Amino acid sequence: MIDLGHVDFSSEVTAALRVTDGALVVVDCVEGVCVQTETVLRQAIAERIRPVLWVNKLDRIFLELRMNLEEAYQSFARSIESVNVVIATYFDDKLGDVTVYPELGTVGFGAGLHGWGFTIAKFAKMYAAKFGVSARKMMKRLWGDWFFDPEAKAWSNQSTNAAGKRLDRAFCNFILKPIESLIRAVMDQKKDVYESMFTKLNIVIPKEQREEMGKPLMKAAMQAWLPAAEALLTMIVNHLPSPVRAQRYRVENLYSGPMDDECAKAVRECDPKGPLMLYISKMVPTSEKGRFYAFGRVFSGICGTGQEVRILGPDYVHGKKIDLFVKKIQRTVLMMGRYVEQIPDVPCGNTLGLVGVDTYLLKAGTITTHEDAYPFHSMKYSVAPVVRVAVEVCNAADLPKLVEGLKRLSKSDPLVQCTTAPTGEHIIAGAGELHLEICIKDLREDFMKGAPIKVSKPVVSFCETVTKETEMTVISKSPNKHNRVYLTAGPISDELVVAIEKNELNDEQEMKVRSRILADEYKWDINDAKKVWAFGLPPDGKANILVDMTKGVSYLQEVKDSMVTAFQQATVQGVLADELLRGCRFNLMDITLHADAIHRGAGQIMPPMKRAIYACQLKSGPALLEPLYVCDITVPNTASSGVYTTLNGKRGIIQDKEDRPGTPLTKIKAFLPVLESFGFTQLLRQNTGGQAFPQMIFSHWAPVAGDPYEVGSQANVILKGIRERKGLKEDLPDFNDYYDKL
Repeated sequence: MIDLGHVDFSSEVTAALRVTDGALVVVDCVEGVCVQTETVLRQAIAERIRPVLWVNKLDRIFLELRMNLEEAYQSFARSIESVNVVIATYFDDKLGDVTVYPELGTVGFGAGLHGWGFTIAKFAKMYAAKFGVSARKMMKRLWGDWFFDPEAKAWSNQSTNAAGKRLDRAFCNFILKPIESLIRAVMDQKKDVYESMFTKLNIVIPKEQREEMGKPLMKAAMQAWLPAAEALLTMIVNHLPSPVRAQRYRVENLYSGPMDDECAKAVRECDPKGPLMLYISKMVPTSEKGRFYAFGRVFSGICGTGQEVRILGPDYVHGKKIDLFVKKIQRTVLMMGRYVEQIPDVPCGNTLGLVGVDTYLLKAGTITTHEDAYPFHSMKYSVAPVVRVAVEVCNAADLPKLVEGLKRLSKSDPLVQCTTAPTGEHIIAGAGELHLEICIKDLREDFMKGAPIKVSKPVVSFCETVTKETEMTVISKSPNKHNRVYLTAGPISDELVVAIEKNELNDEQEMKVRSRILADEYKWDINDAKKVWAFGLPPDGKANILVDMTKGVSYLQEVKDSMVTAFQQATVQGVLADELLRGCRFNLMDITLHADAIHRGAGQIMPPMKRAIYACQLKSGPALLEPLYVCDITVPNTASSGVYTTLNGKRGIIQDKEDRPGTPLTKIKAFLPVLESFGFTQLLRQNTGGQAFPQMIFSHWAPVAGDPYEVGSQANVILKGIRERKGLKEDLPDFNDYYDKL
């Protein structure tokens, strides 16, 4: 079971999704579904995780907003409906209907801060005997359009009775009203009222807490009457699936091999007698210096201490020996919150920690005992590491500590990327400002034991693209002048870029399958679709395509590998600022090759191919792409002008504004460039008197306004800043430097 958390830690949520079968979705009863809730809920359903819902912060209804009970009900209903809309949007046949309903017990209500909560089942049991009906029938009456007429002693789905008298909704009358009465009596210090209620409701409070007044007493009383732990546990146990049930429909998402082999069958049945199939989703630092527990879940078989296993890393390919290790497991441990307990073995369906595996795995991987097993699919993250900082040591003697610390940091966080730039800088890339701040704190305090380090200002990753078809064929000659490459370029649609990044189209697909998808869904010419040579260099630059459009060229297959390698290298370093290329299609129109193989080696083919790609990029409307956050800002109506001021000053684009009925709050949705997001939260709070609450998550890439070659334009200013930071020439690249005239 997982809780869907803050955007900067959504990588932790992704790691947790793989090893669990159920999710607890928490939404604010006033603010409703935030952008982050929607993103991770979508991800959970894609992983076939069954959700239950917790409507939180009910204390605000009674203490802060003093909301009318009918309005409170409508607010809860809207929040639940918003979650169900997201669930319905990403419906999965294999997972089935996972819509959440209060009357079925899949929605809980409560106040996490004060530790109290309930499900409708709790009150249904209390009232079932009084009304002489079953608890199940009572649950249906306590939610929705059901009203009880005390005079006629009858249930009705009309809000007025025969005499025209207005009736209270059952949920408000039988659930919210007693809670409100108790909270108000305690907060208004009406001792005789609340003492009487304690007796009627069997609320037993320890003597020392009975002496308290106000909030402490209210908290103790509510916890004794409606303990949140009981409501949550009941909901989770009754409505989230067991591993045996969940793995039947999750196996297709998890296992990358054929669904009829021995391993797939064992995972589907959660078979303890089958081969061991275990997925490691993250590394957890131990108290021992530099060592990690490999945390994961056993999907089939039994994992025990001393067992010899095959460790399959993320680069392992079935049938090959790359990233494959055969080793013994040193120890298996049970990880219970902050406590770790050693145990001899762990059967399938459970999570565990392994000692000794961290040497062979970086972040995640598959462990098995079956010699012909395929690995589990790698996890897909909902956020991208688009914010980077460079770190360096203050004292040269601490450099080995920094290198070792970066290795450990890279292991400990599922998303963070630690790389060394060609300039020698040590780069840390993360999802956002807060994520990087925490990574650097861990590096400084835990992994480097307080050794001083210098951290650069945060830097944003950009991408390069083209905006139009090349008007002329670009020609490039090999160094020996015996070979010529003829190339054109053009943009590919945003939908196709997303499909490639989601791995729906890749090099491993059969040509017929891939060409049919390109022709039917993306309106490509079928002949071009059949001649796709390669995609860009994974993982980051793969949303680019090289297409062979030549006819009757001799020796073409001999130079194909050299040309694909040159193309993939060029996709990682664009011509404008050495940033990744994204959304570009390059067409090989013709190629002239020397008859003698010695004159058309890789050294003669790769340089002209790269130069031709760069020339095409410059001749096809080069543009910069920047990452954008989608930003949800909840703010009182009176302070919304401060939000507009802040967004205007930070190049924000307002998309939507939605007033929350029954509350003084407004929800503003906007797109904010990641480059402008640093210090955005502080500035927003400053402009709104601390009343605005923003939530940001990576949304998409968008072109930077202006022509990169027009002096003073937004794109030109950003481009020059990137080139200066990277130590590139001040002058922008010129087409004539890359184009060979015949």
